[in-house]
Amino acid sequence: MTHTPKIGALAVVLHQGQVLLVQRSKQPDAGLWGFPGGHVEWGETALQAAQRELLEETSVTAHPSHYLDNLDLLRWNDEGQVVSHYLLVGVACAYQSGEPIAGDDALDARWFSIEQIRNGDLLMSDRVVDLLEHALSVS
Repeated sequence: MTHTPKIGALAVVLHQGQVLLVQRSKQPDAGLWGFPGGHVEWGETALQAAQRELLEETSVTAHPSHYLDNLDLLRWNDEGQVVSHYLLVGVACAYQSGEPIAGDDALDARWFSIEQIRNGDLLMSDRVVDLLEHALSVS
């Protein structure tokens, strides 16, 4: 059996000193806060997927401007075997309109101050702070 990593896109939206995050409703990371995002569909670019997932999960519209970084997310079982493998593509998205309303795979969607994320005040998915810092450094 051939295993292939799954590709996901993450929408990184910064606006007025805040960042938009969603609380995940499904595994992996159910209950944790992270960037809106999901699977890249067949025939769709990661930029398009980030924009689509953002709208589906938050009702916020933003323009995907450029790729930020690629994050490998591997999870292992107790025997040391890989049980999931995602390649997550961070996409910088320029806010256009809308107020966050949780939808699709999100329990909640909100704007958070950058300092709140840096301080680790939320239970977050791995690498949220890293990707945020990278987005800030290139914006």
